[in-house]
Amino acid sequence: MKKKIFIITGEYSGEIHASNVVKKIKQISDDYIFEGIGGDNLKAQGVKLFEHIRNLSAVGISLQIIIKHFLLGKRLLKYLKDDYKPDLVLLVDYGGFNLNMAKYLKLAGVKTKIFYYIPPQVWASRKYRIKKIKKYVDKVLCIFPFEVPMYKSYGIDVHYCGHPLIHQLPPRAYRKGFFEKYGLDTSKKLVSIFPGSRVFELKYLMNIFKKAVNILAQKHPELQFCISQAPNLSDETFDKYFGDCDLKVIKGDNQALLSVSDALILASGTVALEACCYHTPMVIVYNAPKIFYWIYLMVRCIDKVSLPNIIANKWIIPELIVKNAKAELIAQHIEKLLYNQPERTMMISELANVSKMLSDKNSAFEAAKVIDKEMFP
Repeated sequence: MKKKIFIITGEYSGEIHASNVVKKIKQISDDYIFEGIGGDNLKAQGVKLFEHIRNLSAVGISLQIIIKHFLLGKRLLKYLKDDYKPDLVLLVDYGGFNLNMAKYLKLAGVKTKIFYYIPPQVWASRKYRIKKIKKYVDKVLCIFPFEVPMYKSYGIDVHYCGHPLIHQLPPRAYRKGFFEKYGLDTSKKLVSIFPGSRVFELKYLMNIFKKAVNILAQKHPELQFCISQAPNLSDETFDKYFGDCDLKVIKGDNQALLSVSDALILASGTVALEACCYHTPMVIVYNAPKIFYWIYLMVRCIDKVSLPNIIANKWIIPELIVKNAKAELIAQHIEKLLYNQPERTMMISELANVSKMLSDKNSAFEAAKVIDKEMFP
């Protein structure tokens, strides 16, 4: 008899990771039926979608967002309890919604195992959430080696899968070929901007990034610039914040752009770890309403926001957060990374060391093996 798995994702990156786990499970066995909340990547793997993530992805708190998630959770709980009745629910990232779903599934008496792949980063902020994980999650499939002793110290069943980026990232792109493809000048240095994959990030970062580019372009005419458009953002949404700007937009070639750039201006997020794996020097920038930043300061457990800095447990990459998210400071740091050779060499070396610290495990395959063993012991 086939086992039924329901997958819950909420954002583009987590949905990609989830689709790779589904792919690996299918390679192990065809004795599974999949449904879930996700996007086109999960759909391409044959997962029947209960809801598309384009209707969910958001940052911040608003009445509309709260109501939307509440109503979705209510519908989902009823469906899982009365209709689908899964053998296993796989939560992937998206901590706020997923932890609540784990809680209400258990309280509602839904007879299912709950596994959490890419769990909330409780080591970074809101560490109190680990008690909820212990109470409502049957097994944690973590992606950082330092997470294992932390979960074990709380008596939580944990399995280290390795970081999914290690096997998902394509090799470094051929620089000359990439430049020719997009009409870039091979004799000029390339600075690339990654403003984020959420509308929230575009709203609060795009103008700062454009001002930084203007400063650099005026001082250094030998530079050229590109900006990445996240694949989950429609042209209409992106153009709303991008405006009439003389920057080459690259869409659908994000990893290649990360790998061939001489320096990067990044919104904080997983993209920093991707850039780290390519050893590309970068500056991390993040901005948000002051009230959200104050809340973050109250709940954080560490003083760093970018994953390479957190993994290394030291300052490698400049982090310009909220009050320091200024175009002038961004330009100054980019100049150092391009023209101060000792500083540039030091960052490249440190990024290489961080990438070596990540496991060479195939994360998706590791998660798939654990799930399959649970379903068919």
